[in-house]
This record gives sequence, C-alpha cells and structure tokens, in this order.
Amino acid sequence: MLAACDAETLVAHADAVVEGGTEVRILQAPTPQLVMQQVVEPVARQLFNLGEVLVTAAEVELDGEKGFAMRSGKAEKPALSGAVVDAAIESDHPRTAEMVASLSATATERERERRERWGETRETTVEFEEMEDHT
Repeated sequence: MLAACDAETLVAHADAVVEGGTEVRILQAPTPQLVMQQVVEPVARQLFNLGEVLVTAAEVELDGEKGFAMRSGKAEKPALSGAVVDAAIESDHPRTAEMVASLSATATERERERRERWGETRETTVEFEEMEDHT
C-alpha cells in the first residue's frame, strides 16, 4: 500500500507522526540508487533483466520497530516518509488506524483507475490471424 500511495499523503502522515513527538531514528538516509528490474518473458516464462531503474530507499526506526520504503525515481522525502509510516504502523502508533484506512483507500482507488485504463486500452487490441501457406 505504501508503493501505491501518492507522495503528498505519505508526507502528511509522516509529518503527523513526527509532530506528535515520536522520535524517529534514521537507519538508512533516503538515497537514490539503481536496481535491476526483472520481468517474466511471456512465452518461455523465464526471468530476464529488463534494465536498471532509479529508486530511492530509506529505513528508519520508531518505537523499536523498523520501517522501510522504496519509491521510484529520485524521491527522498516520499521515501523517508514512507519508511516513517511503515514503522509507525508496525509499532501500533495511535494514528495507525487512520493511516491504514487512508493507504487502503488509495490502493483501492489506484486499482480502480488501473482497471479503468485497461478497459479503455483493451478496446484497441489487435487480433492477428495466422495464415498458412498451402502450396
């Protein structure tokens, strides 16, 4: 759900956690890095490396619980905020129910939008017929 959440919502939740007086210890500062993206080749169903993608990862500790987040692109504040939210939820922070509800709603909306886009593009699908040479 953290990956599906927009940056503004993550930052707002993290700010609320920190402003409430919760101490956050940064274990891994948000650092842009390259990671290999693997995909499954659809015919042989084998993994292959598609290429490197830029991500930003961060790790924190809050009330004895660790939190981790990785965001696509160069996104230091959203990655750090995601890690804070992850740790807050793991530590059963007083705002946990509110954050989980918000993250769930965001994930549901993202899935709805994805299905809607798929429905729109599906109409443009081209079907090919195989023609055999009968000579």
